[in-house]
Amino acid sequence: MKSKLNLDPKVVDSARQHAANIAHDMQEFIDRHTTVSTERTIVRLLGVDGVDEVDNPLPNVLVDHIKDAGALPTGAAYLVGNAIVQTGKTPQEIAEDVAAGKLEITKLPTCSQAEAAKALTPFIEKTFKRIDEQKAKRAEYLNTIGEGPEPYIYVIVATGNIYEDVIQAQAAARQGADIIAVIRTTAQSLLDYVPYGATTEGFGGTYATQENFRIMRKALDEVGEELGRYIRLCNYSSGMCMPEIAAMGALERLDVMLNDAIYGILFRDINMQRTLVDQFMSRVIIGYCGIIFNSGEDNYLTTDDAIEAAHTVTASQFINEQFAVLANIPEEQMGLGHAFEMDPSTEDGFLLELAQAQMAREIFPKARLKYMPPTKFMTGNIFRGHLQDALFNLATVWTHQSLLLTGMLTEAIHTPLMQDRYLSIENAKYIFNNCRHIGEEMEFKKDGICQKRAQEVLSKADALLAEVEKEGLFSTIEKGIFGGVKRPFDGGHGLEGVCTKGENYFNPFIEKFMDHE
Repeated sequence: MKSKLNLDPKVVDSARQHAANIAHDMQEFIDRHTTVSTERTIVRLLGVDGVDEVDNPLPNVLVDHIKDAGALPTGAAYLVGNAIVQTGKTPQEIAEDVAAGKLEITKLPTCSQAEAAKALTPFIEKTFKRIDEQKAKRAEYLNTIGEGPEPYIYVIVATGNIYEDVIQAQAAARQGADIIAVIRTTAQSLLDYVPYGATTEGFGGTYATQENFRIMRKALDEVGEELGRYIRLCNYSSGMCMPEIAAMGALERLDVMLNDAIYGILFRDINMQRTLVDQFMSRVIIGYCGIIFNSGEDNYLTTDDAIEAAHTVTASQFINEQFAVLANIPEEQMGLGHAFEMDPSTEDGFLLELAQAQMAREIFPKARLKYMPPTKFMTGNIFRGHLQDALFNLATVWTHQSLLLTGMLTEAIHTPLMQDRYLSIENAKYIFNNCRHIGEEMEFKKDGICQKRAQEVLSKADALLAEVEKEGLFSTIEKGIFGGVKRPFDGGHGLEGVCTKGENYFNPFIEKFMDHE
């Protein structure tokens, strides 16, 4: 792609190399450590599900039992495999026995690592069969009923009740939505367990549970068949249970998952060591399953100035890209995030927004860029808000963004009503249709406002990445360079759930999830 913004390819290459070095440096730390949530993911993928008599999820019961015995460095895979060898029971039965106080998994006689790994094989194969069937089902839908064109129109449902969410989601699909994101209940990201079963009492959103995923997937398949268009499902693989929710998304055929460790560190105060280890496990699952991940750079601009801090968004996109490369995620599944969040009173603000969006597309040509609407400067004036969203929609189609999170004219007033969504989707469809090929027709003036702005932001991003490479990502976050938010290395939620791997440790899923084209 020839750069319309006259971006210097050497600066792009330099920034990408700095980001690759940062990611590789972090990967060395990640490879040496595990967490309770990564171990619970292994247990879930071995078939453990359900709750004990007081509603504690069995994956938590089992991994807490291992951790309390001081055996977390050994890892759940070896200990469950060894328990299968010693007892002849399934992982589910082993978890139930531990919950009932009938089995101390760390006190059993021990077999070799190879024997433990072999004992797990049939359970691993069963899980991959289910995941592969879900991937094949998505491919079948896309090959038969097809899907809407990019930019995909992406809307949220957030009633708190999964059955109400279904009604709103199907209505949104009929109005023209391509992706339905089920917003999570407030603060679920800080729960160190995944609730079980269908839920009806979330606040500001609906609990992310495997049963809720199943219910919504079924509903979207039904409305997709009715409309002759595959409807994608999005939820959150983030927070304290990041990899567990990725595994649940894999099993229930989610298509898009919000997934960004740096977002969790900055905006949910999750310990940086914990969430970067968890992000790797979640991303290898996402990569294998054909799920698009969405990163959270757009949120930086809610706490920092969109004009002054634009380069931090670009720098973070480069880092997220390289973390994804290490997890073997294809570019087409990289939903790198950014946002239309400049103060609308800024002279030529639209041109600055256009430059930023075009630059993201040129730097990441195959990525499924996720473009977020105005929120920070929405005032409750629904008429001005609808115009702000129209400009956002114009920038979206002009610069070939992939996922458009539809702006709502009632942003800053209430959770969207069905009629708000209808007007917002209508706005986007009108502009997309009328301006479908504007990006191919329009060029940017040489050394004009857009070119100069993009070149300046790219140069500052390159310089920042050089600084991060020298300083280290952990230290950079401690200094508050991203989003203007400082977080300590040993602070935040979940540090007690991190440990260094022991000599007998193995994770049978990483290699299998990484082994795909």
